[in-house]
Amino acid sequence: MPETIAPAVPPTPPVPLQALLAREDLALRQIAGPADPGIVIHWAHTSEMADPYPYLLGGELLLTAGVHIPEAAGSGTYFEDYVSRIVAAGGAALGFGLAPVHDTVPRALVVACERYGLPLLEVPPQTTFSGVARAVWQLMAQARLAELRRVTEAQQSLAAAASRPDPVPSVLRQLAQRLGGRAVLYGPDGTEVARAGRETPEAVRTALAELAGVVRPTTAAAADTGRPPATPVSPSAPGPVPTPSGPATRPRPASTAPAAHASPAATRAHPTSATDTHGSTHLAVYALGAGAGFVLGVAAPRRDPGDHTIASVAAVLLSLLTGEHQSGAGAARSSALVRLLLGAPPEQVAPLLGTGQWLVVHARPEVQAPDAVAASALGAALGSPLVDLAGDVVRVLVPADREPEPQPGWTLGVSAAAGPPEWPAADTQAARALARARATRTPLVRHAARPALEDLVPRADADTHARTLLAPLAGQAALAETLRSWLSLHGSWDRTAVALDVHRNTVRQRIARCAALLAADLDDPDVRMELWFALRRT
Repeated sequence: MPETIAPAVPPTPPVPLQALLAREDLALRQIAGPADPGIVIHWAHTSEMADPYPYLLGGELLLTAGVHIPEAAGSGTYFEDYVSRIVAAGGAALGFGLAPVHDTVPRALVVACERYGLPLLEVPPQTTFSGVARAVWQLMAQARLAELRRVTEAQQSLAAAASRPDPVPSVLRQLAQRLGGRAVLYGPDGTEVARAGRETPEAVRTALAELAGVVRPTTAAAADTGRPPATPVSPSAPGPVPTPSGPATRPRPASTAPAAHASPAATRAHPTSATDTHGSTHLAVYALGAGAGFVLGVAAPRRDPGDHTIASVAAVLLSLLTGEHQSGAGAARSSALVRLLLGAPPEQVAPLLGTGQWLVVHARPEVQAPDAVAASALGAALGSPLVDLAGDVVRVLVPADREPEPQPGWTLGVSAAAGPPEWPAADTQAARALARARATRTPLVRHAARPALEDLVPRADADTHARTLLAPLAGQAALAETLRSWLSLHGSWDRTAVALDVHRNTVRQRIARCAALLAADLDDPDVRMELWFALRRT
């Protein structure tokens, strides 16, 4: 038996056989073979050859009127041989036309198609073979249009997701929704950075994580995953060989065959994408960026036309969101970090980051705690790669000539412009501005750096007076910070509670304690003013 060949499919979506049977104008009727909704047709071909094998590419609906059938065919193995050759060539189905040669479909042909698992269609006399072929191409054109529309809509939704305040989770959620499965972003160390979509069994998650190791740019990818690295294969790998002892299995489409895909240069190292299956679940992974180590993984119950394109769009967006910019600026930042770690003062390191003054921005998301990727995306939106994720707050150092604007989904506090020696004070200003922004539900609050009455008093005298006035609160940072917030918010209990993330009763108790320790009437505006000036000096 010759080896089964896989269909060299055209660049158009295949047509489900059931869609062709549903065409009432054709009046086709399936009389043998499996009624599998997954059977697809890539094209229609007419042949009256007794052995059509040399003329088939695979995936065809082969149409015949039975001109080639000898009179004594029913008593021998003619139909067995004929059907086995069609299946071996990768034929998808056989259409038998009634009239002018045969009034009925030969019974032996029906039996042979049942045995080899080849769908057999009865073509009525009023339906021409050219009409069937035209219907196939019409359905292909409709499927192609639907695929293009689906891909275009997915591209638009993915791009919109990438512009949200939480771009990475949003892109993953949109991708999982479009593919009807699960999308996972793996970090350079193989851990799940983010995920979205339907839950999958543990075995599927393990298989997807192992497949991600195939495309991750590390020298030990194969050892880490416990499986040999995938090798690039032809996108039309052959399927199983049919056997006369039972139903034959036709070749699988290329997208379902385990494979790794890479450019010629990448083939020597690691492929940029790979596909596999685990049971009935289709797996695909895509390396992100230029060797950064992030990998996008997708697990879906099916693989429809256009899925690869949609996933590739998501991979490009995620590459932009997670990628490191390898440039001279990046080298300068690395140099600045090393010098700080080795003890250099900030004012000596700052010129490596740029000249002029800087703004410190404190930001907090409105919905969920920020992650490293969301923090990087915020930094990109503000125009600075100098980002620090500190718990629930993201801190960004922004050049003073780049005026921060409100960011959707974030609450921001911005300091006054400051040089390196004043950066710690600017950090405090930004933190207080953020607290005020959250308390007043304002997207962005800037620290007011204008001349004030306190500037009329010599700094040394003002500092001495502030220390003396606030001495009863020394060593009790919570009380001092509560008093500062309460005064800045005009004595509002509720807003102060929001700014400090405490209960309003806690604010009341702390303010009462401050009044007792300071022996002052905090309802007196003169006392409030004096305390406010003192607190600004600390």
